[in-house]
Amino acid sequence: MVEQFRKKSPEEILQSISKMHRGRLKIILGAVSGSGKTYHLLMEGQSLKKKGIDVVLANADEAWHPKLEQKRECLEQIPSMAWNCHGQSRHDLDVAALIARDPEVVLVDGLAHRNRPDAPRATRFEDVQLLLQHNISVITTVNIYELSGMKELAERLTKLEVQIEQCVPEDTLAEADEVKLLDVTPEAILKRLQEDEGNLSRTKHPLFRRDNLHMLRELALRFVANGVNDDLEDYRERHGMVGASGATERILVSAQYHWNGSILVRRGQQVAKRLGGELLVVCFRLTGKKLTKEESTFRRAIMKLVDKVGGVFEEQTIHRTQAVASDLVAYAMDNNVTRIVMGQSKRTRWEEIWYGSIVHKILRQTKNIDILIVADRSERDGERVLPTKRRAAPINPYRRLSEAEMEEEIGKIKRGSLKVYVGAAPGVGKTYTMLREGNELAQNGIDVVIGLLETHGRKETTEQVGELFIVPRKQIPYKIVTLEEMDTDEIIRRNPDVVLVDELAHTNVPGSPFEKRYQDVERILSAGISVISTMNIQHLESLNDSVEQITGIRVRETVPDHILHQADEVELIDISPKALRQRMREGNIYAMEKVEQSLANFFKTGNLIALRELALREVADDVDERLEAWERRTLRGPWRQQEVIFVCVNLRADSERLIRRGFRIAYRLKASWHVAYVQDHQPLTDEERVQLEKLKRLTERLGGSFEQYEAVSKRKVFSKLVHYMNEKQATQVVIGQSARTRWKEIRDGSVIQRLLREVRHMDVLVVADHVPDMK
Repeated sequence: MVEQFRKKSPEEILQSISKMHRGRLKIILGAVSGSGKTYHLLMEGQSLKKKGIDVVLANADEAWHPKLEQKRECLEQIPSMAWNCHGQSRHDLDVAALIARDPEVVLVDGLAHRNRPDAPRATRFEDVQLLLQHNISVITTVNIYELSGMKELAERLTKLEVQIEQCVPEDTLAEADEVKLLDVTPEAILKRLQEDEGNLSRTKHPLFRRDNLHMLRELALRFVANGVNDDLEDYRERHGMVGASGATERILVSAQYHWNGSILVRRGQQVAKRLGGELLVVCFRLTGKKLTKEESTFRRAIMKLVDKVGGVFEEQTIHRTQAVASDLVAYAMDNNVTRIVMGQSKRTRWEEIWYGSIVHKILRQTKNIDILIVADRSERDGERVLPTKRRAAPINPYRRLSEAEMEEEIGKIKRGSLKVYVGAAPGVGKTYTMLREGNELAQNGIDVVIGLLETHGRKETTEQVGELFIVPRKQIPYKIVTLEEMDTDEIIRRNPDVVLVDELAHTNVPGSPFEKRYQDVERILSAGISVISTMNIQHLESLNDSVEQITGIRVRETVPDHILHQADEVELIDISPKALRQRMREGNIYAMEKVEQSLANFFKTGNLIALRELALREVADDVDERLEAWERRTLRGPWRQQEVIFVCVNLRADSERLIRRGFRIAYRLKASWHVAYVQDHQPLTDEERVQLEKLKRLTERLGGSFEQYEAVSKRKVFSKLVHYMNEKQATQVVIGQSARTRWKEIRDGSVIQRLLREVRHMDVLVVADHVPDMK
């Protein structure tokens, strides 16, 4: 790589030397007060002290919660400087005493603090900067709405005036050496406040309404995800990686200065909002060609609209019209685009044969970029292509429930609650946190047992077991050995309030009643027992392709998305890639003999950054979906109602990816979705039957409807599919990239182009042949 061998400039050398004499800054970020930042700050301090690091607690004289007193007593404390403000006692850091003491690390709670009027520095943030300059590292805490810029956004979302002492510069997180997001569900925060008599009044504050807590949580997740994305792009650029990473969506609208240009921008905005991605809009213009008066008007309208919806507009010049596909691909690759949105082609069948299809040209030149061809509904509905939102008909409260509906409601009431801790990778601390919560519940009189625990030999994790009872594992004979598995029957017989179950995605040993551990968990929940469990983001079924694209590894053990969506609480355990790799080197994740191999493969820095972003965005999306379930305002835009997704599959291996893509689209749109296979020959081979069964099982696992049809010949497959698309009133069709060569398309016709001509009233998403990153 060129960067590795380039000679450093004198300025770069000086900068590197100055960094050696500057302390490290770690920030623990929370969505709101009460999320547990101070507790984690003290835990970090204790952990460093055990490793022989010289740690002190700075603002030691401030009022502390009784539960935190024990945690801080173990640490050396430097008294703070007390002063009075409107009858309230305030505390500033004694920076001079801290510099004189010269510890390796200072713990500083509450970064957004304004100092007394006569203080040498106006804010605690400036105090921290001075400590860093004296080569003293700082670990500190801040809430998302205490960042400059985020305060205004938080106020717009909550429609409340957020009262804080002092804003911290927005780029503080970008300049920090490490940022750890402390993700806590609104339910957990409200429960803590209700249990704490001193903070009971806070629950009545509008900021602590459940919907506001949801929005602040999502804001924090997305803000950190955007910062992680910047780190990921820098990393990929330094290592010569091109194209999209697979961790986030970036939508590119290719528009013309035409009446439908604004329609494409609107559709692109809807896609970007629903997928939590960025929106780019590009218009290509022939070099030297003057715009007509009408085109100039459309140009101004498009630019104004792009600015309004928060997108980025760019105009690109091209030398000839035939080069537009190549130029569009180059632009998409340079900007790490994942999906191109474009309008229907006006070319005839013969023009496509002569000049070639733009869609096919793009697909042949790209890697990992899908194409969404927006429906031309003007022929059917006029030029208004975005129907107004329709509300679902209200349920009549006087209508009696049927017996089946009554049983379903009773089942929901009896069912235990499910909480899942999600991480970006092994070793982030999911099991540790699950055990800690189990012990806290036990201390409050809740009957908690451990159903299944995987410590992987980690001492810190084992120490967290405490007094919790571990249900003995079930012995299962298999061939000439005896294997162990979770004893679900014994757990149900024991009937605790809560059971802790590690590694939700685990595949059970042969001979077990259920194939997967999540199925055991569902049985436990049905018995009225609550479950706290753990899983990594790469095990989520619908992200299987994204994870393979990121890591080059196909994850075999997966959990259906509905398990996570139906969980009562989903909480992210966040850690920076640098900190995780350090934990790996110290032997805190795997045995020492596996460390170097793991660091060089799955635990590569680029993989960990991308997986962290994937986890942050997925949990943010989950928060947003839960917020929508409350019928509240959201961080995303509207989408038209009554969508129906129709996924066309064959028996090629890539059909599984099409099903996962169809599911994610349907889930975001709250749409019904169908997977269709047309059998055009008899009989199927053994291999074909196995593949067909896999497709059926995957569709059903993700909650879709699998449809199998028959056609008398290959020529009739297409018309059969179109017939059923129309019968199902599909609004969006998902198909794979054609395997036909250019000459086969000329001779036999292009399936994609034929489909676009037949179903102009539907959106068509062409999913590209995805290739994992080669690193």
